[in-house]
Amino acid sequence: MTLRTPPSGPAYPVVRTAHGPVRGERRTSGVRFLGVPYARPPVGPLRFAAPVPPEPWTRVRDATAYGPTAQRRAFAEVTTIPEPTVPGPDILNLNVFTPDPSPGAGLPVLVWIHGGGFVAGSAASPWYDGAAFNREGVVVVSVGYRLGVEGFLSLPDAPDNRGVRDWIAALEWVRDNITAFGGDPAKVTVAGQSAGGGAVLTLLATPSAQGLFRAGISASGAVMRPQGRDVADAVRRLFTARTGVPATAAALQDLTDARLLAHQDRLNAPGPERTALPMLALAPFADGELVPEPVPDALVAGDAGADVPLLLGCTAHEFNGIPQPDTTPEDVRVMLTAHGLDEAHIRRFLDSCDGGPGDLLNQAVTDTTFRFPAVAVAEARARRERPTWLYEFRWPSTAPAFAGLAHHCTDLPFAFDLLGAEGVTAVLGTRPPQHLADAVHGAWVAFVRDLDPGPDWPRHTTRDRSTRIWDSTPRSESDPLGALREIWSPLLSDPTSILEN
Repeated sequence: MTLRTPPSGPAYPVVRTAHGPVRGERRTSGVRFLGVPYARPPVGPLRFAAPVPPEPWTRVRDATAYGPTAQRRAFAEVTTIPEPTVPGPDILNLNVFTPDPSPGAGLPVLVWIHGGGFVAGSAASPWYDGAAFNREGVVVVSVGYRLGVEGFLSLPDAPDNRGVRDWIAALEWVRDNITAFGGDPAKVTVAGQSAGGGAVLTLLATPSAQGLFRAGISASGAVMRPQGRDVADAVRRLFTARTGVPATAAALQDLTDARLLAHQDRLNAPGPERTALPMLALAPFADGELVPEPVPDALVAGDAGADVPLLLGCTAHEFNGIPQPDTTPEDVRVMLTAHGLDEAHIRRFLDSCDGGPGDLLNQAVTDTTFRFPAVAVAEARARRERPTWLYEFRWPSTAPAFAGLAHHCTDLPFAFDLLGAEGVTAVLGTRPPQHLADAVHGAWVAFVRDLDPGPDWPRHTTRDRSTRIWDSTPRSESDPLGALREIWSPLLSDPTSILEN
């Protein structure tokens, strides 16, 4: 964060953190403090190190502008969300939106982890503004973290899962500091979408994160390709083979951002040796220490997150709008067979979907990447009577690019009640229903505040598999995904497999 003479007066209140004072900006909904450091800048020897607490300061720091982001370029192909890129080295920062920066307020807290495939995204997005939550008495903290190679490439001379360590460091900052901003450290819900939803599931399976939050919200959580040590080693070897640069912290720490991004692009480029690796090669993986076992194993077959209430789900058409002009029926069959379906179940899938081969392939990607992993986690938790609420967002966009689809990211403006935010019209159309935003946002507020989204949304149990349907008429239905579960019954007999293929 850049030190400069901060503005002063009642519109710019000062809060003292454990490391020094910061000055925020008052708005009608509350006060926001932007770009507050929770760790030192990861540069030089710290670029691939575990996060280190900030150096203390005594002069008031200006916290009225978003801090630097780990995202170094626009990445529209990953997300439809406006994701600003802010230059600078102090990327391990967070933003606090609070309705009442009084130490005794004791308000519930939502900690938001952004998406972007673990290689992109920005906590400075206007879609993550906490104003609507502040109006309901909830503090919002949005977190920046290391991405791509810096956050997730396994290196022999650096700690693994550095991005996960950043999330934990941010949650520790919340534990130690949020009281000064009006929050209650015992009432923290960690939430995220896409890669951020995967972060939530990863944190549930990470022992050192336990006790730092009491509930989780995973929206379109992307932990569909758990990586063991063998896969992480294969990714590291491919990085060196394709770039000619040793995959070590010593060799990479002084490279420019542009050079490192170019190497990252080479790693992720298509090719026969790339197809054997997970779609998200740079992502959290089971390192045997920080993340002891694959997240799906921990959530579905183990005891991870047993007592933590979890709200999870996805959209109905996550990746359905991607053009697939050269796809053939055989391509669809090959994919379904690779995911363990026999001919009878392949036929059921094909009969349940409309459209040509490209549409079928996209629906299969949506189902295998998002919808069925969410069902598998909900099913496993329901069998053990763990507090779980499942949803599917079905409201179809009217925007030309996404017409008729409940696409990836389309649920977020409803959850944050920000239908008028920058970029929303291009994704949702000109008249998204405010009553649906009221319902989705209200359920999230109730869950963060009360650990229950409300009487209209029952828990997901093995008795009726109640699922919340977010559409023009919000409702809870009994087992609305039963047909999908039947299609994928070979995988549901071994719930971990649905997340590993």
